[in-house]
Amino acid sequence: MSSGSLCGTLSTPSNDHLPSGLCGLNAFGSNVERSKLKHNVRGRKTPVRLVERSKIVLLAHEGKTNQQIAKQLGKTEHTVGRWRNRFAQQGLSGIEKELSRGENHGGKNTQEQAILRAKIIEMTTKQKPDNATHWSTRSLADELETSHNFVARVWRSCGFKPHLIRTFKVSNDPHFEEKLTDVVGLYLDPPDNAVVFSVDEKSSIQALDRTQPSLPIVKGRCGTMTHDYKRNGTSTLFAALDVFSGKVIAKCTKRHRHTEFLGFLKKVYKETPKDIDLHIIVDNYSTHKHKKVNAWLAKKPRVHLHFIPTSSSWLNLVERFFALITEKQLRRGVFRSVEQLENTIYTFIEKRNQKPKPFVWTKSVDEIMTKVNRARHSLLNV
Repeated sequence: MSSGSLCGTLSTPSNDHLPSGLCGLNAFGSNVERSKLKHNVRGRKTPVRLVERSKIVLLAHEGKTNQQIAKQLGKTEHTVGRWRNRFAQQGLSGIEKELSRGENHGGKNTQEQAILRAKIIEMTTKQKPDNATHWSTRSLADELETSHNFVARVWRSCGFKPHLIRTFKVSNDPHFEEKLTDVVGLYLDPPDNAVVFSVDEKSSIQALDRTQPSLPIVKGRCGTMTHDYKRNGTSTLFAALDVFSGKVIAKCTKRHRHTEFLGFLKKVYKETPKDIDLHIIVDNYSTHKHKKVNAWLAKKPRVHLHFIPTSSSWLNLVERFFALITEKQLRRGVFRSVEQLENTIYTFIEKRNQKPKPFVWTKSVDEIMTKVNRARHSLLNV
């Protein structure tokens, strides 16, 4: 008996109420065919897809239904039925080769292909697989009985990247627009005879020493660094970024309480000409609003604090400086002590201040509010 003569139910995926439809061992056509399937399953060099298809046929031979096989292998019933059908019609060659262009919808642009394309877009954006948080090209192809290459082409044309995710947070500050207007106004249209500082602290910077020396960059190999490390303490960096000159006033401290913040404000105050006002942009950290800080500010009429909205760190330009020093100096740095860490930070800032380069704010309040309102509307409809 040839493999193409398997009892009709094998080629009909919908007959799950029946056994596999395989009439005993001879349904494989020969012991050689059965041995080949088992060899596929055990073989270390067998492609993963052929291993899965061989398992489907072997489990069908044991009398299991499409539903049982799908559950055991983590596949869809459509996938199981398709490869059982292919084996019933074409034998081993049916599961060893990929679907033809006609079968995988990879041919010319037809109405059928357009319908499938629309289905791929709909499922990618509105549905999730039962056993994962997002689709892959192969899982979606199995679900829709097409090829993963066709799914990939549709994704590329639409710019879909389900394996990637970006974080976000829309501020719920009831005074969001008011604070936004205040801060953006300082960036785009600062007051006369004043300096604008963006101020924050980068806390818990670790002085990390690697357990083994790093290897340098050589031809054909990037630099290396051990994944493990030894902690030698932490430091906090207070920084005031002059928004228009790009220069930074900095101070490293062991802690970041209101005491340290007030001490840093006094440092900024002393290093700024006495005949100009100071407009200082800060976030809503509690130490920035401490009663002792407010008492000091009351005695310094030329110092004005401006608070960004909650959950809006992107609005504070000094965060961009923190990202820069992390990328350029801290992430790959090796520090055997806190003192060495702080000296490295001061050296980096000193050299940067010799040729400062400001971060230029370009977005208007209207542009930002349009984007924020669009995000809020989208969240309401989720």
